[in-house]
Amino acid sequence: TVLLPVLPSRLSQLDLQSLRNSVASDCDLIWSQSLVQSKKKKRKSGVNKLEKILQELLESHGERWTEELKMDLPRGFQRHGDLILLGDNCFTLPLWKKIDDQLWRAVAEGLGAKRLAKTSRISRDGFRSPVVTMLLGENGWVQHVDNGISYEFDVTKSMFSAGNITEKLRVAGFDCRGETVVDLYAGIGYFTLPYLVHAQAAHVHACEWNPAAVAALQRNLEANGVSDRCTVHPGDNRQLQLVGIADRVNLGLIPTSEDGWPVACRLLKRTTGGVLHVHHNVTSPPRSRAADDAARTVPAKEADREVWQTWAGGTACRIASLLRDLTGALWVTNIQHVEHVKSYAPRVHHVVLDLECRPS
Repeated sequence: TVLLPVLPSRLSQLDLQSLRNSVASDCDLIWSQSLVQSKKKKRKSGVNKLEKILQELLESHGERWTEELKMDLPRGFQRHGDLILLGDNCFTLPLWKKIDDQLWRAVAEGLGAKRLAKTSRISRDGFRSPVVTMLLGENGWVQHVDNGISYEFDVTKSMFSAGNITEKLRVAGFDCRGETVVDLYAGIGYFTLPYLVHAQAAHVHACEWNPAAVAALQRNLEANGVSDRCTVHPGDNRQLQLVGIADRVNLGLIPTSEDGWPVACRLLKRTTGGVLHVHHNVTSPPRSRAADDAARTVPAKEADREVWQTWAGGTACRIASLLRDLTGALWVTNIQHVEHVKSYAPRVHHVVLDLECRPS
């Protein structure tokens, strides 16, 4: 359902008949006067309901509700269908242990979930695996549907980066018909699937070294009906034996994909070259007070764009040098676009460089 908010004062100017004629073959028009709650308000009302349920539960055990307990409730969480993933900054007080057997069912009821899990940190196993404990429910497999693509994964073994949705939509808008694409850091298929489903790539080689992510990736390729156009390469992409086969290489790793640059250069077609999509976290230097005051009148992205362009220029030169050393020929690298994906931390921005690389 798509709701179009219209000011009452503008209703007389709304040409309903024209609108109805233009969309008649695709949908029906209906009136709705019910307000739609924002996600923030929904989350707040959920937390309020949870607070009431837990207060009653503790009082039934002879415990007093305190401000300290209230502050120990989750202020935010991730919802994955019927599973809610809590952060590690809630339910830390010893008192919760006394009602452990009833606590998690009460939390699930309060937040409208059937399964609960809690995350603590990212492991140092080399795979950036999440450290997640199931609190309620038998398994952590969940499903996300973004832009008509189904992503399934186990929250206890793989992460889902919702913040990359704008870049996934941008990739979906590419025209990759007839192209061979290599996704060097495929994960569960964040970008592999948009290349196949929407961008219509002829074939994608997906590289991933985390076994749990490989399992989810293969499951997602099947679920979206594109497994016949994808070859999965488990293991370290630096050991990849493919050479000169790619029209396009996706380097979707942050904070930097620099280790993959030589691999990407080796993969590009020797006669025609191709496009590299280089992800990186670019850090802007601290500003002086005067520059900070001036920046308040300019959008943050605009203030940092010069830094991104400087990084892009340096990267273009580095990759041209890598290609020359690799092939013994001169290559021309052209900055097509620098895309801002999201702010990763203060003064740190996740950007993507679209770099066209052609043999001279």
